[in-house]
Amino acid sequence: QVQLVESGGDMVQAGGSLRLTCAASGGTFSSYAMGWFRQAPGKEREFVAAIGWSGTYRTFYADSVKGRFTISRDNAKNTLYLQMNSLKPEDTAVYYCAHSPKFSATMDFKGYRSWGQGTQVTVSS
Repeated sequence: QVQLVESGGDMVQAGGSLRLTCAASGGTFSSYAMGWFRQAPGKEREFVAAIGWSGTYRTFYADSVKGRFTISRDNAKNTLYLQMNSLKPEDTAVYYCAHSPKFSATMDFKGYRSWGQGTQVTVSS
């Protein structure tokens, strides 16, 4: 079972940037897909971005973040990143990283087995 710990959440003004980090331990990191999801108060958890295993690094993004967010991974450090630029108030949420037991990334949260505890991102207008 992979353990995941997110960090980097903060309160920023609209238009600002943040970089979230997810440190993985206890399993094989480079061989499997990883993803970021978020959940705003009163809303369901939604897909943000995903990246395939080290053989492809294929990425997927939600339409709402495409062009503003970038997902990346450093397999040597067992770390997943989410660079968030041009932040909007509607990006406010708890952000979770997730580890998939499969090589290919998916936008479906059911495709992920391990989850972090989440990190809060708050964007003020």
